[in-house]
Amino acid sequence: MTQLDVRRHMELFDPYTFNTPIHVIGCGATGSWLALQLGKLGIKDELINAWDFDTVEEHNIPNQAFGLHDVGRSKALAIESQIVDMTGSHIKIHNQKYTNQRLSGIVFLMVDSMSERKRIWENHIKMKSAVKLLIEPRMGLDVGRVYNVNPMDLEHVKRYEDCFYSDDEAEVSACGTSMTVITTAMSVSSWCARQLINFHQNEEPLDNEILIDFKYNNIISTRWS
Repeated sequence: MTQLDVRRHMELFDPYTFNTPIHVIGCGATGSWLALQLGKLGIKDELINAWDFDTVEEHNIPNQAFGLHDVGRSKALAIESQIVDMTGSHIKIHNQKYTNQRLSGIVFLMVDSMSERKRIWENHIKMKSAVKLLIEPRMGLDVGRVYNVNPMDLEHVKRYEDCFYSDDEAEVSACGTSMTVITTAMSVSSWCARQLINFHQNEEPLDNEILIDFKYNNIISTRWS
């Protein structure tokens, strides 16, 4: 049986030495591409948890890691099928809304709304010692942000909470839907995956807020402590 050959990136990231649990909460525009990248990095099956209660719809196809054949399927099941087809690996899927299950290791918070981000952060990540790193992306058509937060660091907690805003302030189109494009979604998910690699290398602290301006090719990063 053909197996995933990860020799070309072993010097940068060795999946055989990576043993940190991962939770991808939300398998939409960024979460679906991220889950696929984690699978292609060769991370062990049992470490990756993917959470999503939604189903694939036609409007998801242009910017998410799904095909037309996935329309009507659970996003969690569909992304696992993609990973199995491309890597031979299975992941732990949770075909449900994340509620109060215990989190640990690295959490990628990729849900649709700011209110849901705040809920999960406040109740299940903030000051939880089992969670070593929160990685949370945000994006519009031309910009992306990635936050790296140690939920046990009081300065990180304060600075991160200062970055919250209401759902009414999110970038939406004329028809009232969130605005995303595949180029931004794939790029932001790649930045998120790279934060995991940098964290695993543990050579220096991560920047805590990374702003990527795709239109004008600018990147601004800030370290909070």
